[in-house]
Amino acid sequence: MATPNYGYEKRQRELAKKKKKEEKLRAKAERKTGEGEGDAEPANEAADDTQGVPPSSQQQQPAA
Repeated sequence: MATPNYGYEKRQRELAKKKKKEEKLRAKAERKTGEGEGDAEPANEAADDTQGVPPSSQQQQPAA
């Protein structure tokens, strides 16, 4: 019978802890950025309106 590899098991536990901690931090950061979301939306909508419009210098036709 093979002996248990305690080092491997410990490493797996450490990785699981690290992953869980990172997920918590990511969720916390998302919640933090989610609070200011209402203020950022109008700025994003204004940027969306101007994307398809070429600059005014390109709209003018050159005189022949």
